[in-house]
Amino acid sequence: MLHDRIESGVGVDDPKLVRSFSYIGGKWVGASDGATLTVTNPADGSTVGEVAKLSAAESTQAVDAAQAAFPAWAGSLPQDRGALLRRWYELMVQNAEDLARIMVAEQGKPISEARGEIAYAASFVEYYAEEAKRPDVEGVTSHLPDAEVELWMEPVGVAALVTPWNFPSAMLTRKAAAALAAGCTVVAHPSGETPFSATALAELAERAGFPAGVFNLVTGDAPTVVAPWTADSRVRALSFTGSTEIGRLLYRQSADTVKKLVMELGGHAPVIVCEDADIELAVKAAGAAKVRNAGQVCISPTRFLVHDSVYDRFAADVTSFAEQIKVGDGLTDGTTMGPLANPRRVNAMRELTEDATSRGVEVLTGVAQIGNIGNFWQPTVMSNVPTDARVFNEEPFGPVIAMQPFKSLDDAITEANRLDYGLAGYAFTGSLSRADAIARGVEVGMMWINMPAMPSAEMPFGGVKDSGYGSEGGPEAMDCYVNIRSIAIKSN
Repeated sequence: MLHDRIESGVGVDDPKLVRSFSYIGGKWVGASDGATLTVTNPADGSTVGEVAKLSAAESTQAVDAAQAAFPAWAGSLPQDRGALLRRWYELMVQNAEDLARIMVAEQGKPISEARGEIAYAASFVEYYAEEAKRPDVEGVTSHLPDAEVELWMEPVGVAALVTPWNFPSAMLTRKAAAALAAGCTVVAHPSGETPFSATALAELAERAGFPAGVFNLVTGDAPTVVAPWTADSRVRALSFTGSTEIGRLLYRQSADTVKKLVMELGGHAPVIVCEDADIELAVKAAGAAKVRNAGQVCISPTRFLVHDSVYDRFAADVTSFAEQIKVGDGLTDGTTMGPLANPRRVNAMRELTEDATSRGVEVLTGVAQIGNIGNFWQPTVMSNVPTDARVFNEEPFGPVIAMQPFKSLDDAITEANRLDYGLAGYAFTGSLSRADAIARGVEVGMMWINMPAMPSAEMPFGGVKDSGYGSEGGPEAMDCYVNIRSIAIKSN
């Protein structure tokens, strides 16, 4: 008999939400050899629990289940698919507090942010419950006098979803809801560092009544689980959120089977603060975005480009903002920034800041690990960072504000476009003409002007250049999961 292996326990009202198994073909399964991965709490290093570590053969069994379930799911009424998604959404809302506490235990973000992510995750399920009914047969004006031409939008087949540790619930629902609404069946792999958020969602999907094999979740090491999917011709679409390096690898691995791909990859978001900017707004909006999830956000502002006429004021104000951040355990009252997700991120912060200080940058605050328990890092502000510093070239993925002054807007736009990344950008200005020049000139998939990032289920989310291609969110997200067929019928 299977037993969920939860060492320290997670303080939830419904303990059945904390599942340590994979979910394949409507059944909860462990690895045949009993192998597990240990999940730790980034705030104190304690063990949250163990999760099944499945083999490549067992990962392929998930594709078997999804392929077997596909014809019936693809042929079901869109209204019925939408109703199941709606029920999944309702269950997420009903269990939101438990889902948030599970997330804090394994990922570390403050409980307020975790609650926000659960609401965000649920919004995708709600949105695609409605969008399920949208794809349909469309008529095309015929180029022939005696023929009708139609466009049929049909689900592609099995969709593989690979999700990261920084937003373990939202990244799964953003992908899965769109794929399921389109009529695809799903095989999903969550990060081995944050699997319990995903298994909780699988538990709720089972309660919602999804047929066996429609939604499958495989836990374990990413290379072992995902490699069979990239090579399997039955997997017709793959959606990945993660680093550009791994995205390139999956792109190559998927080439032989010519899959449809969505790649939401790395970023290095510029922040342009013009001379006429509302400095208080810029500090509040960009500063809050920087420390959100301890800076571990693909659209986190990273390169702060500030006009030299307001540079000193902005530097002083953003330093004051950073020094007021309360760093601590995500479940502690008043915490505004939790730990980094793993020791790798702590080491990365150390290496990036040591490189910067070796180049003579001025450290205004931070640049150190906090304590020796947990993965805590001080919110860091560095001034006059040279362009060749690593932190200005490598995605920091941590709570580091690296600033550089500029004299002309053209110079700022040139620096914003210098890197091959093109996911998100920010700007603060009181001028409509400057806002327009920045929006048109900065090469990013998403730009927020005079505001923090505010993505939504209705808004396409994606980058350009090495930050990937394809969109998640909005009706455009379903493009990856449908084939468009042109049907011409000649009358007798």
